[in-house]
Amino acid sequence: MKTIAVIPARMGSSRFPGKPIAQLLGRPMLEHVYKRVALSKTLDATYIATCDEEIRRIAEAFGANVIMTADTHERASDRVAEAVTHIDAELIVMVQGDEPMTHPDMIDTAVAPFHNDPQLECVNLVRKIDNEKDYRDVNTIKVVMNRQGDAIYMSRQPIPTMAKTGFAQTSAYKQVCIIPFRRAALFQYTNLPPTPLEELESVDMMRLLEHGYRVKMVNTEFNTQAVDTEADLARVAKLMENDPLLARY
Repeated sequence: MKTIAVIPARMGSSRFPGKPIAQLLGRPMLEHVYKRVALSKTLDATYIATCDEEIRRIAEAFGANVIMTADTHERASDRVAEAVTHIDAELIVMVQGDEPMTHPDMIDTAVAPFHNDPQLECVNLVRKIDNEKDYRDVNTIKVVMNRQGDAIYMSRQPIPTMAKTGFAQTSAYKQVCIIPFRRAALFQYTNLPPTPLEELESVDMMRLLEHGYRVKMVNTEFNTQAVDTEADLARVAKLMENDPLLARY
């Protein structure tokens, strides 16, 4: 099945304005995301979706395919849906533009379940949280799942509770923002009205969950760090400086 990736990016981050073009190891952060995603053998094409001319100019300079979108989108998923309106693809993989540690094998892992389950509409990657600081960080989206590995709830607050245990005894997981949709499901998403918990938590996937849709969570072994603040950027620079994947792009 034809599979593409779309990386939504905008300059107006409330926590870190201009984040996509911030310098990371001598390149715009968005360049790392784009080129690492494009290394996936699963993908037929990779695009950046943005409403900002500055991002378009910089992205095209490093060789990216860019699609311009409206500047009114509150949710990355809605921006991606607009971007793919005229692109023929059965699977659309949304990769957040603040995930510069993305490994191409993560794309392959996220897409694989669709080949065995024709009813599957949306997948998110997930990873166990290994330190209490990240568990308490509001920039880390936590997820709790049912016995089948489907999302029950996502929050920026620490869930599940540690009321009866310490962190070491708590199985806490974070959403990793590599999110494949079947094409029809993506357009269903964008046509659904926003929901109270989506807006309260500021988490795209809550719109699907509140409307009763299934979101399959798939574990990744790769330990990534999203960039939400300038401190995160410095942390990622240290984590990536010896990354052998850098030599491939």
